[in-house]
Amino acid sequence: MIQRIAHTTSRFPARLAAASLLFVALFAAPPARPDSGGAASVVEGLHGAIISAMKEADALGYEGRYERLEPVLRGAFDFAFMAEKAVGRHWRKLSAEDQERMRDVFARFTLSTYASRFSGYTGESFETRAEDPAPRDTVFVRTVLVRTDGEENIEINYRLRQTEAGWRVIDVLLRGTVSELALRRSEYSSVIKRDGFEALVADLEKKIVELASGEAEDTPS
Repeated sequence: MIQRIAHTTSRFPARLAAASLLFVALFAAPPARPDSGGAASVVEGLHGAIISAMKEADALGYEGRYERLEPVLRGAFDFAFMAEKAVGRHWRKLSAEDQERMRDVFARFTLSTYASRFSGYTGESFETRAEDPAPRDTVFVRTVLVRTDGEENIEINYRLRQTEAGWRVIDVLLRGTVSELALRRSEYSSVIKRDGFEALVADLEKKIVELASGEAEDTPS
């Protein structure tokens, strides 16, 4: 599992700079200081579920990990917001039906990624290090995945925004700076521009099947 996360953060060097610029563009605004009470608890609840699934990874299998993580991730992530931002400027051109399809497939793809990624346990743990204000009334919850193999710990930062249902994750920054949402936005926009929306949906559906079978990597293509 550790190798899979480390591998995720080491690929696509040419795209990381562009993704960082996209991340700034998504949320560029002066920092605000919202009431961040509860943001860290959302992340810690997510981490607790991940560790639980990791400890029983073999017994649960992929389907079991998916079922274990699904209610927690759906409660912790703002998938609707993330799907819209991942599609970017193309979102307004989609019909209401296609927007709903995108929300659905984006959520299922994210769930499949987590069920595939966290597939074993060797004593790892998560530590919450800080909770800081961020632009546009969001907060960063800064955490570390503590490794037990003697290698460097992995910084995983979460960006959350306040919704009517409470604080929800809208981005995950691996190694502290690599925005998964910006990487998805770069990838999805390219696919839509080149091949159209239906091709993007088909590609995500294919990846979901491949993740379930263990044949796909959980990184943008």
